Amino acid sequence: MDRMTEHAPHAPPGSPDPSRIERLCIERGLKMTGQRRLIARVLSEAEDHPDVEELYRRASALDQRISVATVYRTVRLLEEKGIVERRDFGGGRARFDPTDRGHHHHLIDVDTGKVIEFEDPEFERVARAIAERLGFGLIGQRLELFGRRAEAAAKSGRKPK
Repeated sequence: MDRMTEHAPHAPPGSPDPSRIERLCIERGLKMTGQRRLIARVLSEAEDHPDVEELYRRASALDQRISVATVYRTVRLLEEKGIVERRDFGGGRARFDPTDRGHHHHLIDVDTGKVIEFEDPEFERVARAIAERLGFGLIGQRLELFGRRAEAAAKSGRKPK
């Protein structure tokens, strides 16, 4: 089927192809209103880990009728359905990470707030070994490292730990 004419179930004819987050919503039985569709698209296009206020800013730039309350409700629903995960990278604001990005970890630059996603097979091996040594089979884990670039630490006189 031609990509331009392919639609997910419940997508109105003539609407753009559903975003990857919208497809997850539909698969999990969520009713997709226009505003939910917009929030799903903003999340799908995000290359960072936005908080609700940033999601609202991006969504309202596309549709001024959207309210911050709608964004909060939608994100909470997406979290309940396992479509996004809440992350705490410091700074007092919960940020959100779509679960369809696959298993990965985060390194947070404490000076800039930048979040670097990474995978590390050696860490995975060590995590499994620790769980086994303690008598557990590992079913999941999450790693969030907080750091300062070596050159920034040197300039400020602080040593990275």
